Amino acid sequence: MTKVVKKVQLNGVEKMVEASPESRLLDVIRLELNLTGTKEGCGEGECGACSILINDTLINSCLVLFGQLNDGDKILTVEGLGDAKHLTSLQECFITEGGTQCGMCTPGMLIAAHALLIKNPKPTREEIAEALAGNLCRCTGYKKIIDSVEKAAKIMRGES
Repeated sequence: MTKVVKKVQLNGVEKMVEASPESRLLDVIRLELNLTGTKEGCGEGECGACSILINDTLINSCLVLFGQLNDGDKILTVEGLGDAKHLTSLQECFITEGGTQCGMCTPGMLIAAHALLIKNPKPTREEIAEALAGNLCRCTGYKKIIDSVEKAAKIMRGES
């Protein structure tokens, strides 16, 4: 299988990535780049567990082929939000408000919430629920996840 090289900005770092153009971006992220935070849930674009941002647009990485990337694309995975020593307000709120359960959906939820807060720093609960609608959680009724995003938005605006 022929491989191609793409120059991308991955979590803020310029990288040369080599992979088969037919490989799903999800597999390249997890297997080639060893970034295992992005999860595979359904493999059909229905659950949102594999959500990432490409050029600030929320996408399901299981539906994108590596060959569809353009040189210079900016890719953000959950690992790019923060690290174990420096969590973002959003990550902290998911912990403190109980927005995480088993953890399978959490990376996709965090990325979807981050995408929302980039575009709308003062979302309503309904707007939060709508922004997260493409992400399925099998453990909860979503209340704690929405609470987490709502609290993070307040903190990011300096209101809390």
